[in-house]
Amino acid sequence: MKVSIHGHSVVRLETEAGKKLIIDPFIQGNELCDLEVDQVEVDHILVTHAHADHLGDTVEIAKRTGAKVITTVELAEYLASLGLETHGMQPGGAFEFDFGTVKMTPAIHGSSLTIDGLPTTLGLASGLIIKADGKTLYHLGDTALFSDMKLIGELETIDLALIPIGDNFTMGPEDALLAAKWLKAKRVIPIHYDTFPLIEQDPKKFIDQLETSEGILPEVGEVFSI
Repeated sequence: MKVSIHGHSVVRLETEAGKKLIIDPFIQGNELCDLEVDQVEVDHILVTHAHADHLGDTVEIAKRTGAKVITTVELAEYLASLGLETHGMQPGGAFEFDFGTVKMTPAIHGSSLTIDGLPTTLGLASGLIIKADGKTLYHLGDTALFSDMKLIGELETIDLALIPIGDNFTMGPEDALLAAKWLKAKRVIPIHYDTFPLIEQDPKKFIDQLETSEGILPEVGEVFSI
């Protein structure tokens, strides 16, 4: 499985069979992102929750490419009402797709979208455990530290964990270090930092403090394999 990071929480995946996925495609308005919305070609879009900096450009990309959107049931139903093809899930549930398996995990965070000028709650926030090509990637989404990460670390062999470190809206670096330890992730990439002043962090300091995982800081858009 090939992986590339594109600022904030945007992650692209490509399987050995050529299936292309993007997670939380917040592109327009994301100064850290190197992608162009009209050039993104994907088969599936995975969205952890409804906040605009994660749902991002899902609607435009899905309408142009015909990509299926995998997200929580409530957000999936809203997106389906806009004409998108969707697959709704809930934390704790798993489903096997043509590219591999997705299991949703809890995330301690909100999930709302401004619709007609009003904030509208659209289900729960989630994390995503993605299994493809014999590898396991865990995108934690936006979340606080929670003790069930210990259980996830016992049940799953996580090859790569994408962990938010920005603080204020999610866990900060100290809690993220504990999350990496509990998850027993082989490799860790920090996400959800530096996009806005409130979440500025030092990612190099974070990875230097990891005790049990290899921390990596790929360049934006750099493709690597797990």
